[in-house]
Amino acid sequence: MLGVLRRKAASGASSVSVYGKSFNNLKPAVSAPRASSAVPEEIIHYTRGLGNVRTFCHLPLAGRTMSLVPKREVVGYLQQDVNMQIWSRSFSSNADGDTVEAVVPYMGESITDGTLAVFLKKVGDRVEVDEAIAQVETDKVTIDVNSPEAGVIQEFIAKEGDTVEPGAKVAIISKSGEGATHVAHSDEKPAEKAPPPPPPAEEKKEKPTPKVETTPVAQKPKESPPPPPKPSATELHLPPKERERRVAMTRLRKRVATRLKDSQNTFALLTTFNEVDMTNLMKLRSDYKDAFAEKHGVKLGLMSGFVKAAISALQKQPIVNAVIDGDDIIYRDYVDISIAVGTPKGLVVPVLRNAENMNFAEVEKGINSLAKKATEGTISIDEMAGGTFTISNGGVYGSLLSTPIINPPQSAILGMHSIVSRPMVVGGNIVPRPMMYIALTYDHRLIDGREAVFFLRRIKDVVEDPRRLLLDV
Repeated sequence: MLGVLRRKAASGASSVSVYGKSFNNLKPAVSAPRASSAVPEEIIHYTRGLGNVRTFCHLPLAGRTMSLVPKREVVGYLQQDVNMQIWSRSFSSNADGDTVEAVVPYMGESITDGTLAVFLKKVGDRVEVDEAIAQVETDKVTIDVNSPEAGVIQEFIAKEGDTVEPGAKVAIISKSGEGATHVAHSDEKPAEKAPPPPPPAEEKKEKPTPKVETTPVAQKPKESPPPPPKPSATELHLPPKERERRVAMTRLRKRVATRLKDSQNTFALLTTFNEVDMTNLMKLRSDYKDAFAEKHGVKLGLMSGFVKAAISALQKQPIVNAVIDGDDIIYRDYVDISIAVGTPKGLVVPVLRNAENMNFAEVEKGINSLAKKATEGTISIDEMAGGTFTISNGGVYGSLLSTPIINPPQSAILGMHSIVSRPMVVGGNIVPRPMMYIALTYDHRLIDGREAVFFLRRIKDVVEDPRRLLLDV
């Protein structure tokens, strides 16, 4: 592109065209020619992955630098037809083009800022192109700040704990590796300077004072201090502050807390329960787990059975898959299942898209892929957006019974729990059976108890007899 611009400028063309846009009618920012630049800088900055023009600088032309058009006018002109993403890769910031700036990338339409959580590199470290040098924590995901060029980290501009926005400068990288100086991280304390020695005290000559004879005065005996009051039986004995630790909440934890509290304040939460005999589903998995893994390359778990059962129940009770929007009810003719996953940084809820069209193998593969990304912190915002119904499996942690909270703006959530062998009456005989309690928390403003109970009964029927899915009965 730069070569095209230079050839057109050298040939004396009166107009310059970029991606079909002509700039011959645009007035230059300055009528007088500007001084020439000794080293030409990068003229056009491309947005990585899209190839769209982002920033126009000045065009070297016959030893002079002529401004084509003010940056704001060009960007505004191009954005009429081009949907551009910004803050993808840094640009040269000095005259010789040796250093580049690593900036915070675009984080999503719904995310305006984040917290610079940690630096993955130190000043003076060698980095390659697109190598992560820092991580920014948002209220949804953790995003890497990558190096735009290979080089050596010269300086950190931001500090750990700073609130940063897309495009904020984080580090300066020297492509030649020169001029790298150590800058203390946020966890490094600067060396304390020794206090300067006190100035020598000036000797003061005291004037002699006349001696005055005084008669001794008898001193009163000092009164002993009163004994400390004995603590009452009801007085609290708090532990010392030295035995406590104060840690700032992560953005993800604060976001989860806000959403769950909003759910309690907005929805009319009600929970209904049932119990499921897991004998047949566990036998199905035991009989076909080897053949299933050999054909599909993934293990057959219990989650796929509950996902398929939930899809069947949502299709028979579509009000559970709906949502309130103002004075209207929005019915969804698709099923996007959100799977709650606990991670070291907090609870995330990735979404299994169009789950109604998936078989058991596709459900298992989708759940495994999303859970792995969530645990590693590489899951994207798009993979967590939306969702029409949530399944939360507290049984993996040993929970026997709970009342889950709805994930807004959804209208219901299914809670799974641990499988416990309990005595059950089967055919008039008391036999041990692997039983699981299931719970459905729903928005009672939208869903009546009748629909909620029928929903759980359908899940119970399908899990206890998976053949119903095959026969659709």
